[in-house]
Amino acid sequence: MTPRVRAPELPQNFPWLNTEKPLSLQKLRGRVVILDFWTYCCINCLHVLPDLEYLEQKYKDSLTVIGVHSAKFDNEKEIDNIRQAILRYDIEHPVLIDNGFKVWENYAVRAWPTLMVIDPEGYIVHYVSGEGHRDALDQVIEKLIHQHQEKGTINFQELQLILEKQQQPLITPLAFPGKVLATTAGLFIADSGHHRIVMSTFNGEVLNIIGSGQPGLRDGSFDEAQFFAPQGMTFDTENQMLYVADTENHAVRRVDLLRQVVETIAGTGEQSRNIQPHSGVSTEIALNSPWDLQKVGNSLFIAMAGSHQIWQMDLENNIVKTYAGTGAEACVDGTFTESAFAQPSGITTDGKELYIADSEVSSIRGVGIVEPRLVRTVCGSGALFGFGDVDGQGNDVRLQHCLGVEYAQNFLWIADSYNHKIKLVSPHTGNCQTVLGDGSAGLQDGQGKNSSFYEPSGLSIMGSHLYIADTNNHAIRHVDLNTLTVKTLEFSDLCTPNVCVP
Repeated sequence: MTPRVRAPELPQNFPWLNTEKPLSLQKLRGRVVILDFWTYCCINCLHVLPDLEYLEQKYKDSLTVIGVHSAKFDNEKEIDNIRQAILRYDIEHPVLIDNGFKVWENYAVRAWPTLMVIDPEGYIVHYVSGEGHRDALDQVIEKLIHQHQEKGTINFQELQLILEKQQQPLITPLAFPGKVLATTAGLFIADSGHHRIVMSTFNGEVLNIIGSGQPGLRDGSFDEAQFFAPQGMTFDTENQMLYVADTENHAVRRVDLLRQVVETIAGTGEQSRNIQPHSGVSTEIALNSPWDLQKVGNSLFIAMAGSHQIWQMDLENNIVKTYAGTGAEACVDGTFTESAFAQPSGITTDGKELYIADSEVSSIRGVGIVEPRLVRTVCGSGALFGFGDVDGQGNDVRLQHCLGVEYAQNFLWIADSYNHKIKLVSPHTGNCQTVLGDGSAGLQDGQGKNSSFYEPSGLSIMGSHLYIADTNNHAIRHVDLNTLTVKTLEFSDLCTPNVCVP
């Protein structure tokens, strides 16, 4: 008989969020407990959240989920940054901040995400790593509840929590905007936390709200359409079509500005588990967290963050296929079939190459779209833990979880998100220099490095103007590239869905 292993007690002197006081396994006796070892940059960890929410709702009187946040990047160790992630992803279970990896080590965890199941008597009975285990966990929990009902060792009682969103309600006009796109038609903002696209003039006058503001996957008019945490966009000027990476719907949407309708052109609404290179009719192929888009001719290139690949959609025949990347999470240069990426989250082009913000390896990658069609690393260490904040050349450069990239006039502008900076990179030499931001998380207008940002994620340039999606500041910043003066864009008549803010 296999000896039972008692779950190590959770530290009471560590910071906790989404609860007014620390939780102990001793006091949770009689309940099934799942410990979710996660970190907020990790796409696989984010994919687990809907499964946990499903289980929490199904077993709310007998299951307690506790997120154990074990940070990968230095920026993720900051308590307020974790609080912002909890608000951004609408997490409703307690989160223990395990910065020293003490709980991680106590439970012999090896990878993000890992889920530990603890029975009502306080013993570890099951664990899984990775994503896609909803059904298996459901069966384990159901079996445990049945067993402990028979033994009389289960305690049916809903746990009452005070959540971060109750203490810090998000009623800003924009909520965690992930990307911004400057076009001849105006400014498009992925208002990710409000599940909609805002279209405005460059002065902040609102022209259109695209999407109801409620999360969902629904086609139709601007008022009735629904998105779920949309991110990157690209624009077809000739046909007045906006393409949107509808990230948490695992779909690509097309917004027809002339007809004022939204339609789904790729994805099924379900997350793909297939990382093998494959192709098919765009509305019949499941996608995996598309994060950003770039239109080149009749092709739509997709930074597919969830499968660590670059994809291509032919807009004439509606075929979507893997373009580059094996699906392994790594930084491997070379041919498309041997290359590897790590959560690509930004994409731009000079017409000859795609440039990718490869966030988990904190590097900028180049992907050929003309011969020779190869993948290369422009700058950054290329290692999964090779991050920092170092200007310089090529692989001596250190970025920290860069999410945005924009090509203009022979240079790449980089949203070095976790360093709270904007940097300028030569795609030819790999030279990288900080241009904007003092490196602190803040909202400070000013000139050059006398400005501050808070996890900026998206960039777009129109003429001599740079627009920045300053995600955790819930703001769009405007930069005059002639003077490098940063200003915060003010929007007239823009309200939180269902709540108007003066």
